[in-house]
Amino acid sequence: MTYHSPFALSVPSAAGSGFAMNFQVASAGAQSPGVAGTQERLIAIFTTAAIFVYLVGRFAFHSPSAVLVLYLALLVGGVPLIFDLARKAVRLEFGSDLLAGFSIVTGVLLHEYLVASIVVLMLSGGSALEAYATRHASALLGALAKRMPKTAHLSKDHKMTDLSVDQIAAGDALVVLPHEICPVDGEVIEGHGDMDESYLTGEPFEISKAPGSAVLSGALNGEAALRIRATRVPADSRYARIVKVVEDAERKRPPMRRVADRLGAWYTPLALAIAGAAWLASGTPERFLAVLVIATPCPLLIAIPVVIIGGISLAAKRGIVIKNPAALEQLDRCRTFIFDKTGTLTYGRPVLAEIVCVGKFDELTVLRTAASVEQYSRHPLARAILDSAKTRKVALSEVINVSERPGEGLSGTISDLTVQITGRNKVLKRDPALALLLPPVIGGLECLIFINRELAGVLLFQDAPREESRPFVRHLGRMHHATNVVLLSGDRQIEVEHLASLVGIKAVYFGKSPEEKVALVADETQHAKTLFVVDGINDAHAMMTATVGVAVGQNSDVTSEAAQAIVLDSSLRKVDELIHIERRVRSIALQSALGGMLISSCGMLIAALGLLPPIDGVIAQEVIDLAVVLNALRVTIPPRQLSDF
Repeated sequence: MTYHSPFALSVPSAAGSGFAMNFQVASAGAQSPGVAGTQERLIAIFTTAAIFVYLVGRFAFHSPSAVLVLYLALLVGGVPLIFDLARKAVRLEFGSDLLAGFSIVTGVLLHEYLVASIVVLMLSGGSALEAYATRHASALLGALAKRMPKTAHLSKDHKMTDLSVDQIAAGDALVVLPHEICPVDGEVIEGHGDMDESYLTGEPFEISKAPGSAVLSGALNGEAALRIRATRVPADSRYARIVKVVEDAERKRPPMRRVADRLGAWYTPLALAIAGAAWLASGTPERFLAVLVIATPCPLLIAIPVVIIGGISLAAKRGIVIKNPAALEQLDRCRTFIFDKTGTLTYGRPVLAEIVCVGKFDELTVLRTAASVEQYSRHPLARAILDSAKTRKVALSEVINVSERPGEGLSGTISDLTVQITGRNKVLKRDPALALLLPPVIGGLECLIFINRELAGVLLFQDAPREESRPFVRHLGRMHHATNVVLLSGDRQIEVEHLASLVGIKAVYFGKSPEEKVALVADETQHAKTLFVVDGINDAHAMMTATVGVAVGQNSDVTSEAAQAIVLDSSLRKVDELIHIERRVRSIALQSALGGMLISSCGMLIAALGLLPPIDGVIAQEVIDLAVVLNALRVTIPPRQLSDF
């Protein structure tokens, strides 16, 4: 289908068009008895139906033959489960689910077919219950995937043609219609408008876009059509990689899940010992069965995977991608916090800090002259000068003959004045005698302003610290038990020490090469667990050396193996949220797993004393399972405030 260019005609709203699932989202979670496959779900359904038929036949019609359906349920559901557990036992994998196997076999031997069938339902149904909880906790993946457009609009020869997103190549010119999702990373080549990048950054802000501006896949376009040039193919674009990273993280088997296996390693023999002691003391094997059915540790098998997946999804909803779930066990235990300087504790963009006037020129004249010429430059310092002029409401002058030749700086003509903006080194190479007129070198960046070849002033710039940097650093010791806060940078001493004094950091390392950073982080990690927060992936090796590496900012590559977590917005508050999410995940996981085991242990003692018959015990265990899963799902419902500074 072909259209005329939207930049020649008015463009109708395209809200809701062209959206479809573009990713295959798998059910995530640890591959264990807690993750249900089709077989387990079918067993759970069949066993439930068999138990219902038995109860109706036994108590409504008083039919002795009703027990036949339980035989069938145990044959269809119990035998596969027993064989699966037997295979694990042969491989010396004595997990806590082994208790369920003992319960089923013991129930059959004691002719407690209803109890054995309910244990089959407990084991298979627990798997299905975890799968449901996992899908609920992983709902973010579906939301992410559904946002990806299926088609894009190729702009060529003043015409717009629809094509599959998979056919986009780097360099293609595309049109993003109003209210459409941007299908690929790129840059604007025509048009002005806004884009909502909240799904990528977690912040509900619209970002202005103009020719030259970068656009991100997954961002929602505003009211104006934009013509963009694709800089990456869709599969390599930021949004697609975020989905991939979150998906991979949910499949990984984190340390907390292995903790569950270790707990099960001692819990299983303990339960068997109590059950055996109860049998010996009472002389009735029913005591043995009663203890086993209440001891079956489904809370341990189900709770931890559900909580971890919920934590990953909660973080992603807040603009934080957890690449390695192991971070969810380590973050709150870090006692040394190491920060990069630029873009982490600072905004990563210079601001005009001071104007040093020379000779007859006043500050307002220097600023007006510089800003008038800099409005035609794309140099990083130009924006700082223009922002300062705008803040001070300085009217700009008309400029002609603007030139920005490499090695010569920026020049232009205002009325009868020739203006040149350049750097100190360039000037001194041309005229070393000017060194006597220049102010001494201080921290930060600078540029020199010449009017009619006469030095008029020096503009001094600083990379300003974030407003949140000082309160964030100050609260680390009080709220997160930090014993050491370090500023580690490759920048000059005067700049690094100046920033450290502003944000309240005493341990400062400056002028360090990447290799030296690795050595310093490794040394700190030997003394305590370390959290290294850095902008982007320039310090990849140092991040891998730290206990936990966190990358902040939209420049961070989400596929970097160095970072264990990525904060998509350059925000220290988000880093604090990440720590609190980890704390919440660990707390709820322990509550669910250990709390469920504690209740089951109390039930074991009651059953050992003969106060809890097998049928009551197996029903009680089902109630415990349900309570544990519901508690685990609390992790997806965050408190109103996840940050504490």
